[in-house]
Amino acid sequence: MKKIILLMSLLVLGAANALAGAMHIYRGNSSYTSDILYTWDGKHLFRGNSTYTSDILYTWDGRYLYRGNSSYSSDILLTWDGRKVYQGRSTYTSDILFTWDGTYILQGNSSYSSDILFTVSHGHIYRGRSTYTSDILYTYSGTIPIPVLLAVM
Repeated sequence: MKKIILLMSLLVLGAANALAGAMHIYRGNSSYTSDILYTWDGKHLFRGNSTYTSDILYTWDGRYLYRGNSSYSSDILLTWDGRKVYQGRSTYTSDILFTWDGTYILQGNSSYSSDILFTVSHGHIYRGRSTYTSDILYTYSGTIPIPVLLAVM
């Protein structure tokens, strides 16, 4: 009986630790559970506050963002080189969707301030080149890769 109780305790603690490691993307300037739009586990982005396989929207391998729970080359949506986000599996300049400069997400292959679409700072994603509270589109916890954040915007 003691072994069963110990095993059950370990299973419960393991599940709690797995959920504690999950990061979230919230609507606006919120961190309320009711405002969770997406859950990130480091590899998969799930719909809402879920970690069920059926709720996987995207899979990330560090270079490619795949549709659903896939790692097939035919399901690649975005390619990441650490600075640029490309459409599909391409790395052609003509297929650059976004450029990341460490703070700003810019449209296409641009470095012009007029092409800033979003500001990413201190767990918030702001509209344009702003850090005003009123311009917060999303709040996120933990570290979520830029291509994954872009996929939900």
